[in-house]
Formats: sequence, C-alpha cells, structure tokens
Amino acid sequence: MHRLISRLGFSSYEELHSWSVEQPEGFWSTMWDELAVIGDRGEPVVVEGETMRSARFFPQARLNVAENILRGGPGPDDDEAFILSLDERGGPALTLTRGQARAQVARISAALRADGVGVGDVVAAWMPNVAETVLVMLAAASIGATFTSTSSDFGVDGVLDRFTQVNPTVLVSADGYRYNGKELDCLQRLGEIVAGLPSLRRTVVVSVLGVGEANKPGTGLTRYEDWLEPHEDAQLRFEALGFDHPWYVLYSSGTTGVPKCIVHRAGGVLLQHLKEHRFHAGIEAGDRVFYFTTCGWMMWNWLVSA
Repeated sequence: MHRLISRLGFSSYEELHSWSVEQPEGFWSTMWDELAVIGDRGEPVVVEGETMRSARFFPQARLNVAENILRGGPGPDDDEAFILSLDERGGPALTLTRGQARAQVARISAALRADGVGVGDVVAAWMPNVAETVLVMLAAASIGATFTSTSSDFGVDGVLDRFTQVNPTVLVSADGYRYNGKELDCLQRLGEIVAGLPSLRRTVVVSVLGVGEANKPGTGLTRYEDWLEPHEDAQLRFEALGFDHPWYVLYSSGTTGVPKCIVHRAGGVLLQHLKEHRFHAGIEAGDRVFYFTTCGWMMWNWLVSA
C-alpha cells in the first residue's frame, strides 16, 4: 500500500482514500492498470445514474475472470506452484503448477461444452475444499457459465434450499470427505440431491475417499476421470464477457428463512479481490495464501482469486 501511495504521488493513505471516493473514474481506471487486468477496458469507465445502484462501471469492458486468474496462455510462470492441496492425513501435498492447472481447466471446460453448458447455465459444486473444486469453478468461468457451491457437510435440505433456486445444469460432487479423523460418505445423500434437481443433465463424482460407487451401472453418476477422458488434448479458450457478467452465486445464511441468492458480477469482484490481495494484504507473486474455509463460505471464493 505504501508503494502505491508513493507511486501515485500522494503523501498519505488519507489522500489516496479521498481521491478514490471523489474521483472514482480515475481511481478504478488506475486499479485496472496497476493490477494488470487482462481484457478490453473500453470507455467510459463510469456511467453515473440517478442512484448509486444505477451507476455502471466499465460498461463496455470485455474480460474473463478465469483468464485473469490463470494469467492467460503459456508463459514463464507455467512451472510455478498454483495449487497446493493437503488433507488432514498429512503426507506430501498435491501440487499443481499453473501450466497443469491450465491443462486441467481446458479439459473440464471442454467436458462442460460437450454437455451443452455455456453462458446462461449454472454449474454447481457440492464439494470439500479440494483442488478439483477450484478447477471446476475456473472452467465454468472460462466458458461463461455461472458457478455456485455448497460444502460437503451440508445436508440434503440445505443443498436443495440453495440449488433449486438456480437450476444447475451440471452438478459436481465428492464421494465423501474427511474431517476430524473421520471419513464421511456423501453418495447416499447425493442420490436425494440429484432427485431434487430436475434441471441436471449430468452429475459428476470426484473420488476423495475412493469408495467407487460412481462405477456402478444404473447410478446415473459419471466418474470425474471418465468425464474428462475424451478431452485429453483440449485447448483452453476463454469467452470474452461483460464486466457485469454473473460469475458466481453465493447465499445468505438462511437463519430467517430460505437462503437468498446473492449474484456476484465478474469484473467488480475480480477488481476488488485483486485490489485486496495486492494492496490491503500485501500478497505478492510467489507467496502462499491459506484460509481455513469450506466451499460454503465466501472466503473460499476470495481465496480462489489469490
């Protein structure tokens, strides 16, 4: 933050903050450049409305959040660690480099396209916080589908209260998860969840516990590996989308009734998260970011942007 203040010619944080609220066009245009956002910014930067809610930022911009998180195409950072995944059993962490992550996202996005998924569709994940969840989210974003998730520890009613509001086309689930020394099966509940989501075209099962139920004929489930197998040589393509394109749907807590959907727009969330990571938290290239969270909390989404 101090380097930014100096670089922009201010003498204090208070001066920077005043400029950001008094000159939003200049501030957010500068943030786009400082954060090296990949995309076409377009003009104007801000269209003011009669109310705060009717104001629009970057109305002509075209970008893709997955392209920004994966940093475009192959480059010198391809061999750098992108995801480190470790469960409570310990042992060596699963490490995915940025290049490996791009290749996996390419395969998942190709599988989604083969299922007819695109702009206007929803990809839902009932998953623990594992590498595959991150990759599915980025793949959905790469093709313009909207992502939503709940944690594997949610019960059937908790999942359906949320997902029935968004009518997902594809559901990705783990076969189970580990917590506090226990292995907890998800497949029995998964059948009830699938039965309650008539919009589904496909249900994909990621093997976390390795119980193998997705192999059984007549289950209507597809193993994650089988889903991706036809797309070994897929090339990564990013759809250029509007700044206000719906990236993901989160939910309110549900303490006062059915959880409310909260749609998060791609460009605004991307810029805000990048700004928080870089200037508020001081995260730099090569740093490792950990946040203890499930996929049912907004901090998981914040973590993915890092």
